[in-house]
Amino acid sequence: MSKILTQASTEWAKRPDDERYLNLPDMEDRFLAVRANSRALVVPNRRLEVVPDEDHRGLSIRGPNGHGYRATHWSFGQLAQLAGAPAGYLRKLPAELVADNMNYGLQVGRSVEETGVLLTVQEDPVLRAATGPNYGRVWNADVVRQLIDRFGDGVTGDWRVPGEFGEAVEITKRNTTLFASDRDMFVFLADEDNKIEVPGAGRNGENDLFSRGFFVWNSEVGAATLGIATFLFRYACCNRIVWGVEQHKEVRIRHTSGAPERWMEQVVPALEDYSRSSQAPVVQAITDARGKKLDADKLDSFLANRFGKSLVANLKATHLEEEGRPIETVWDAVNAATAIARSNPHQDDRVALERQAGELLN
Repeated sequence: MSKILTQASTEWAKRPDDERYLNLPDMEDRFLAVRANSRALVVPNRRLEVVPDEDHRGLSIRGPNGHGYRATHWSFGQLAQLAGAPAGYLRKLPAELVADNMNYGLQVGRSVEETGVLLTVQEDPVLRAATGPNYGRVWNADVVRQLIDRFGDGVTGDWRVPGEFGEAVEITKRNTTLFASDRDMFVFLADEDNKIEVPGAGRNGENDLFSRGFFVWNSEVGAATLGIATFLFRYACCNRIVWGVEQHKEVRIRHTSGAPERWMEQVVPALEDYSRSSQAPVVQAITDARGKKLDADKLDSFLANRFGKSLVANLKATHLEEEGRPIETVWDAVNAATAIARSNPHQDDRVALERQAGELLN
């Protein structure tokens, strides 16, 4: 009862060429250059002013020092939200009307509050983000450096941009899984050389082969959480959908004030463990789960204690429908839970249920 992951495919489908990278060092160079030219400040919202450009086609955002900064598409949306105006509507108006509406919202309609701004000071000064004053920024350059230290450059070692249907291919901008823009980053790497043989995972109870893979994503400007997902999978196809996924686990960190500390305390050790882990514990965990029979008379209480009473009937019905038999082992319970999670449209609930299923294997 494996599942598929479409997150990498979504990234792959929407990224233009200038957001596609062929290796991690090139991605790190970009982020280091951006960080070197960036300044994070906290200013009162009433000291921010939106000013039409001389040609009246664009806008500049001015702070207390009087310098003008061009807003990105993303930061304009954040600033509009702070001003209490819908960004989509403002983008349709002439620059003078946009400035009047946003200035009223920032300087009159909103009480005095501090705003966190991220500025990039180059030939074309840019406002990259307008967030709360306690935004917990984790720099993309730091994330990529940790990946390079533990997994290499992403193209030459064991951990690489995944191939297609399990076969290694030349990495191009067409098939890469290394993405970065002015608002976020996403990395998908896999070890497809050192397969893990999982007893009884194939059809008719035969052994099956899996690769280890992981996603890492982040945003310096508030466009996404910081997170890592690890999993076993059978293969990734040409459009980067990941098929035959087992043991999917996620750690997500919101960019609150404690995010940098949680990054160091939770995600970095998770990356370290994953880079050094062997296949033996994985195989043993699945083997144990497949072999651990559940007492039919106590099945309801077993499921209720781990997933809550409200899910018991759904877990049993889902497994019966997909497998044609009742839940008999711990592995069956894991598969039933992941099947329900797969159909849940709410991401937080889906991740929480997958985490509960993963705990059965631990």
